[in-house]
Amino acid sequence: MAQRRLKAEQLQSGNVHAFPETTPASDGSSEALDLVYRAADMFREVEERAHETEARAHAMCRAASEKVRQAEMRADAAERAHRELAIAADQRLSEASSALEQAQSRIRSQADKLTAAEFRAQSAEAETRQAQRALALVEEAIRKRLLT
Repeated sequence: MAQRRLKAEQLQSGNVHAFPETTPASDGSSEALDLVYRAADMFREVEERAHETEARAHAMCRAASEKVRQAEMRADAAERAHRELAIAADQRLSEASSALEQAQSRIRSQADKLTAAEFRAQSAEAETRQAQRALALVEEAIRKRLLT
């Protein structure tokens, strides 16, 4: 009874093909030949299903391989773009650094010129004061001579 249940379950799951029961014949050769043909048909069906499954598996592999290839191409393009952006940013940074150095140099030069001008102005002011003192002394001397 358990064997019959097992056979029925196997038949329902599609894992086992049932051979129809035949009535015993006198020599049984035609029934045996018929069973051989049926078995060959079943093997062909199994083989066809295996080929179809293999073809689907190959197609899935090709599709997956293509997706991987496209992803690698996108990754390469992104990496190139990243490199190009980094190079451009580096160039801009270098240019900005150079411009900053030039501006700082001009500022130092202008500061040096301003300092020199301030020294000249101070020197001129000192000379003016000395000249005014000298003039005042000359005027004083002239007054003293004219008055005496």
